[in-house]
Amino acid sequence: MKLTEMRDLLATRGIQLTKSLGQNFLHDANQLHRIVAAAELTKTDKVLEIGPGLGPLTELLLEKAGEVLAIEKDARLVAVLRERFNCNSEGRVPRAPNSASTKDQGLAALAPPKFTLLHDDALEFLKREPHDWSDWKLVANLPYSVASPLLVELAQSSQRPERMVATLQLEVARRLMARADDDDYGVLTLLVQLNFEPCEWFKIPTGCFFPAPDVDSACVVLKRRPMPLLPEASRGAFGKIVKRSFSQRRKMMLKLLKQDWPAEKLEGIFAELNISRQERAEKLSLEQFVAVTQILTNQK
Repeated sequence: MKLTEMRDLLATRGIQLTKSLGQNFLHDANQLHRIVAAAELTKTDKVLEIGPGLGPLTELLLEKAGEVLAIEKDARLVAVLRERFNCNSEGRVPRAPNSASTKDQGLAALAPPKFTLLHDDALEFLKREPHDWSDWKLVANLPYSVASPLLVELAQSSQRPERMVATLQLEVARRLMARADDDDYGVLTLLVQLNFEPCEWFKIPTGCFFPAPDVDSACVVLKRRPMPLLPEASRGAFGKIVKRSFSQRRKMMLKLLKQDWPAEKLEGIFAELNISRQERAEKLSLEQFVAVTQILTNQK
């Protein structure tokens, strides 16, 4: 979808975009193809798209994946998407097979991808309806206002996606990709990286969006860790430790943790792991936070 088409469609429908919903639509074809390429999609893949907007990314996802579930909060855009993709009651996208591509691609080309469009608040949906996302991929230009909680919700799910490719604010992208002692290292970093490895990221110029956002943007690629760093039973404790440790960034981590755990036990753990009693949370690596959690929860 070209920028002129996007403008015309919005004007024809009389749709005024809402800043509170983070409605800045990516229209640049090169960037859209770059995002899809990062997802490494095949016809066996199932894709979750949050905030499809007018559907420029959706269109590419349907070309590459076998199934797409899109969740859109704005009823006006849901109406546009239903008309654009000719959604029937089953959420199917009727698409006649191309004889040339059928010959090249085999029987898979005969089956149109399944498209399901939900009118819902994505964050509320994820919290309200537990789902097995373990064989899904998230590929989305996330609404910036809720990008962080959406990623944390999916990352901390017991049946989390195998990959997350998300466009969001540059500052959030930096936090997701950060390492210990980086300025952007913090709670979001650790809550997501516990279960996902940050692989790559690339900036997307503001001119690639309509309207152009007030902040810089980037796309991040996160892959689910092949082996969990902690058992499910310890993940709640990990989150509590991380949040308490970063509750006052300039204070010593040990002093902060003493609000929730016995001082003697904590001091023993810090000594065992060779962590200075004066260390601040931003200096500890993900692996060190995992080790502290393991000992506190008797998993080590």
